[in-house]
Amino acid sequence: MPAKSKAQQKAAGAALAAKRGETKRAALKGASKQMYDSMSEKQLDEFASTKRKGKPDYVEDSPIPAKKAARKKAAKKAAATRKRNASKRKSAAKKGTHRR
Repeated sequence: MPAKSKAQQKAAGAALAAKRGETKRAALKGASKQMYDSMSEKQLDEFASTKRKGKPDYVEDSPIPAKKAARKKAAKKAAATRKRNASKRKSAAKKGTHRR
């Protein structure tokens, strides 16, 4: 699947370089970091090898698998945190130690 924009192609190139060990993973930010975590080297190569001519600089709603994965992960983490905090509040209320 080719990249939809120049920004997406550039992010894929950065993620691919990190996957191959050419740059450090810590140097990645934003979309490139998400792509590194959720895409294979082959997928990244397909995105990064997209020709930039005729592509828009940026596409608002790109169907990047990394974005979906990151949203799912964040939602799951938030749900777990809410559940954990709710159980803490319940146990504190039973003990009478709950502070506001």
